[in-house]
This record gives sequence, structure tokens and C-alpha cells, in this order.
Amino acid sequence: MPVKNRFAEMQAEITAWRRDFHENPEILFETHRTSGIVAEKLRAFGCDEVVEGIGRTGVVGVIKGKANGSGKVIGLRADMDALPIHEATGLDYASKTPGAMHACGHDGHTAMLLGAAKYLAETRNFDGTVVVIFQPAEEGGGGGRFMCEDGMMDRWGIQEVYGMHNWPGVPTGQFAIRPGAFFAATDQFEIVVKGKGGHAAKPHQATDPLVTSAHVVTALQSIVSRNSDPDDQMVVSVTSIESSSKAFNVIPAFVTLRGTMRTMSKTNRALGEERIKAVAAATAQAFGCEADIKWLPGYPAMVNSAEQTSFAADVAEAVSGACERDAPITMGGEDFAYMLEERPGAYILVGNGDSADVHNPEYNFNDEAIPAGCSWWAGIVEQRMPA
Repeated sequence: MPVKNRFAEMQAEITAWRRDFHENPEILFETHRTSGIVAEKLRAFGCDEVVEGIGRTGVVGVIKGKANGSGKVIGLRADMDALPIHEATGLDYASKTPGAMHACGHDGHTAMLLGAAKYLAETRNFDGTVVVIFQPAEEGGGGGRFMCEDGMMDRWGIQEVYGMHNWPGVPTGQFAIRPGAFFAATDQFEIVVKGKGGHAAKPHQATDPLVTSAHVVTALQSIVSRNSDPDDQMVVSVTSIESSSKAFNVIPAFVTLRGTMRTMSKTNRALGEERIKAVAAATAQAFGCEADIKWLPGYPAMVNSAEQTSFAADVAEAVSGACERDAPITMGGEDFAYMLEERPGAYILVGNGDSADVHNPEYNFNDEAIPAGCSWWAGIVEQRMPA
């Protein structure tokens, strides 16, 4: 099952959809225009059911096969939202919305799944039901969690779920995947180190939270190097240090540290939270300060199911002739994790070629990947639920 001729025929049409989405990016749950277009197209394709407003602005479409004796139901998910980035590509179809950009390729994901939905609704050459899922707010809003909390999996009886993301650096149209933990859990923390402010020329009369904060930052690095199992990947990064004073001659009263922790296992996730809180509090106390710590839980680690991952790789190899089955893990986050916590499934990467990296203002989705991506979606359905 190589790239399907139908998708080669549809490539110009799907590309036009993609570039329209790119030109009109929407952030988080504000995907009203995008969601409306998706729902309109799904209805025009002849989907058996189209429901809007799942997970606030998500859209679900249902396509029944020629036969339904198997009773199988497979979910296919694409994300729709953009990023709060000012685009710097100079493209003819660059973002018309200042400060918003499709810098992660969700425009391409949405267009490819729409293309697959059109084909599947035309052919229905499968035994079972396909549920196409268009999700808002992947970029930090947890839209996948909201769709699950709206009862999506049970409402449509989804048994397995599959997702896809483009990946710069992988040859265009080729694939990469791995079983088990693939994307990291993405927790955040805010630490307010409280001391006693004073004159910079009289530090002995103050309790300096800035010096203390410097020691906290250094001490936090010991969690990865000395507390965590080296075979279980973990990252602790302090990304912001903000003082309550901007003056050259004032020792501030407090300093705010912000950062993120990335982990691949539940064990390390629990360990990291406990150690960050303990190390920050104890280090601050050692210097005569206090530390108020706010923990902000993020997405869980995204874990691919072994059976579905092997199947997804087989389909990918049939499409492109190449699929890396032991792709490197990424410490980035992905809220498809919530769907994989509810159902077995797999998440695959499709090559975007030699492009700027995602979340870069010069990034652009590679439209040459469209036929391969659409063919993979169709192959998942037709080979998992053969007619």
C-alpha cells in the first residue's frame, strides 16, 4: 500500500485548505473559524455524524464502513491550534493575524486528516467505524484532556486512537515512531524566594533573596545528576529569574523563579516534584530566606502501546518504504497523552524534510508530506479494519 493515487490527485486541494488555515491561525480554544470549516467540510464529505463543541471547540466526525460486522471503532486525531508567535516566513500565505502563527504544523495535520476523511467517506472500504477527531488547544491548553472529559471515547465507543505530527529533520514523507514513553510529561513550577530588602551597600542589614535564588538554581540541577536514575530521562530547567527591584543599589525583598520539569516516567515525575520542593525550601532556609513553591502540573508523558505502535510502523513502511521504529524520545510535551491514557494507540512522526524547527518563526509545514500523511491515515483504517 504505497502512497495512494487519490491523495496525489487531491494534493492541490488539500494544500489549499492547509494554506488557508495557515493564513488564518487561531490560538488555544479560540479555533472558531477553523472548527467551523472542518465541520462544514466533514458534512460535505457525507460523514454519518458531525458534532461540534466537544472539548469546547473540538469537532468529531463519524464515518461508517461498508460493513460493520467487526464492531471495531478507531479514532484518528489532528490538532488545530496555532502558537502566539509573530511569523517571519515572508510567505504569500503568511499569517494575517499579528502575533499568531501556525509554527508547529497543526494546519498541516488538520488538512491531512480532512483529506483522509474525504477519501474514507468516498470509499468506505473498511469493516467498522472511523471517528475523526479535530482537537483545539494542544499548545498548552490541554484540549485533548477536555475532549476526553466530555466523554468522547465512550460516546462513540472508540477502541483505539492514532495521532500524527510532522517532524523537521526526518526526510519528507518518511516516518518515525517508538513504543512506550515517547514525549515527556511537562510540569512547571514557580518559586518565590522571600528575604529582607535593603541597601546594596549594606548587605549585612538585609537577607538577600537574590544570592539565595542563585544557590537554589544551582541546587536544583543536582536533582537530575544525583537523585534521578540516569537511565530514566529527566530535565529540570529554571527559565526565568525576576527580582522585585530593578534598581542598581537595592537588594530586593523577593525573587521569583520559574521553570519546567520534563520526565518520561511516573516514578521520576513524582520524585522530581518532591525533590524540587524540598531542595528549594531547604536551600532558602539555609540562607535565612523562605521559599513559597507553586507546582503547576502539565501534560502526562505520552506512552505508545506496543501492539498499536508495531502496526502503525507496518503501515508507515508500506506507505513510504521507511519507518524508524526506535525513534529518539523527545522531552517536548504532547497532550495526545490524555487520549492514550484512555485507549491503546500510537503516535507517529511524518518527515517535514530540511525545514526550520517547530516553534520557530520561520517554520512552515511541507506540503509535499501531504500524500504520505493522508495515505498513512487511510492505511490505519483499511488495514486495521479490512473489508
